[in-house]
Parts: sequence; C-alpha cells; structure tokens
Amino acid sequence: MEREKLPTMFSLAQSDPEQAIIPRADIPAQDLEQIDRIMAEFGRLRAVERRIMLRSQSYMKLNETDMRAIRQLISAKHAGEAVTPSLLARHLGVTTASVTKMIDRLEAGGHVIRKPHPTDRRSKQVEVSAETHLAAREQVGRHHAKRFDVARNLSSAERDVVIRFLAGTSDALQDSLDGNEPQATEPGK
Repeated sequence: MEREKLPTMFSLAQSDPEQAIIPRADIPAQDLEQIDRIMAEFGRLRAVERRIMLRSQSYMKLNETDMRAIRQLISAKHAGEAVTPSLLARHLGVTTASVTKMIDRLEAGGHVIRKPHPTDRRSKQVEVSAETHLAAREQVGRHHAKRFDVARNLSSAERDVVIRFLAGTSDALQDSLDGNEPQATEPGK
C-alpha cells in the first residue's frame, strides 16, 4: 500500500519563511528537519483521521455532531453513567433545544433510545442503540485499535516520550487558545 505523501504546509521554511513566528537561526538543520517531519506526520495523521471520520459518518448516515454524541453515549454506557439531554448538550457545546432535535432525529433513525432516568423520575436518559453501538465499533473502533497496536509495540521509555510530547503539545495549544502565551516578536528584537 502506497503511503500518502507528507504535507509540506507544516514545513517551517514554507509556513514561516521570515521566522516571524518561530525564530530558529540557532537550531541545527538536522533538528529542524526532524521537527518538520514531526509536524508533517501530525498533518498526515489529522488527514487520515478526518477520512476515517468522514467514511464512518457516511456509512452511518450521521453528521459530525451526531457522531460526537454517539461517542459520548458509548463512553457513558461503558462507564455505567446515565446521560440526560442537558448533559449531552453541555458535552457538545450546543443548546438543549438543538440536542432535543438531534435526539428526535437519532431516535427516528434507530440510533438512540430514550429511557426513564434510573435515579431521577422527572428526567429521561439517552442511550445508544445496540445496532449503532455495533456499527460504531466496526467503523471507528477497529481504526482506533490500530493506534493501540502501534503504542503496544513501543518500549516503555518510548511511550513516556510520546506521552510527554502529546501532553506538552496539548497544553501549549490550549494555552494559545486561552491567550496565555507571550506575543511573538520580530527576529533579532
């Protein structure tokens, strides 16, 4: 199977040629090549994940928000947690009215089931249907299992490095979203 060509849009030379965002004059060329390769592999991973998600959405005839809801319902089911429409709305970052419409549509399509809440008589809970749970496992789960295989084949020390890198990347990106980073300056200033 032929591998997809690595995206070049993540290359520092192409995305920041003037070094306005990332000054790098003091970084050895070999280090820059490795960093560019990491960024390109991140881009390739995101592209493959997007294709998997689009294929799964198409197969299940669901949109992205529907798929996020289904994933949340599956996770909650595995954890033994009851999910109410309001909890689902908070998780998805949408209004309860939007979630109600979505649940109506998903229920009509056989993807979810409304049931009485186990501890709150006034409330309903939403569960994923057995058929949709199975379809999601077959469409998405088997792809995620491939990640597990890759991680399992790393040494403990290698996994520690990957964990540190991914956690650090997530933290840095979250900080940039929250505005908790210093402003970039022009090179030499």
